[in-house]
Amino acid sequence: VEDAAERASLLMSGCAEALPSSVGLAELEARAGRVQDMFGRLPRWRRVGPLVLDLFHRDARLSGRWLALHPREFGLLWRLSDRPGTRVTRQQLLKDVWRVNHDPQTNSVEVHVSRLRSKLAACGCGDMVVTDPVGGYRLRPDLPFL
Repeated sequence: VEDAAERASLLMSGCAEALPSSVGLAELEARAGRVQDMFGRLPRWRRVGPLVLDLFHRDARLSGRWLALHPREFGLLWRLSDRPGTRVTRQQLLKDVWRVNHDPQTNSVEVHVSRLRSKLAACGCGDMVVTDPVGGYRLRPDLPFL
């Protein structure tokens, strides 16, 4: 892309890279390596039991069928799958999924967990998210995680 403003627009809209045609081979190789490193940081897909979580679509699939998760529901499931079987507190979920460092004094976490459980139950995975006895939530530890 020859126009600098157009390249900037592409980058701001999420494009990994945008280059003019005059880029030299050494620069192109360096940029390609940087892009490859970016994609290596987070996996696009994560298998959680029978589900495949897709970070790009921010949804989960079971046998090719999308669950139609709300972005926060997906965020909860992705965050819980970071460390399967490990308790994640309400405060950690607020920080990591809602991106707030204070308690907003709402039941938003509980409501979204309930909705997530309902969608998981509709596809036969209703017992996947467990309420931890000392507070917070975790994924069942006996599920295969990849």
